[in-house]
Amino acid sequence: MTRRGRAAATGPAPTERLRVDPVACAGVAICARVASDLVDLDRWGFPVLASGALGAREREAARRAVAACPRRALWLDVADVDDR
Repeated sequence: MTRRGRAAATGPAPTERLRVDPVACAGVAICARVASDLVDLDRWGFPVLASGALGAREREAARRAVAACPRRALWLDVADVDDR
């Protein structure tokens, strides 16, 4: 059984957070257009992400941002609540 499976079966549900790889990011800013509630841009056009676990509506916006990123610099990080 995977770690994720054990956590779901015995403990708190895993949480998802939007993450960015600053080295891979080219500052295209599509993520900010697709998920404006989650992504702000710094003065150079690079993403500044909202912190904390995502709610259901935010997860959908985050998935759209991940799919839209031309550099594949965004991903959803799944962590157990205890891993915060």
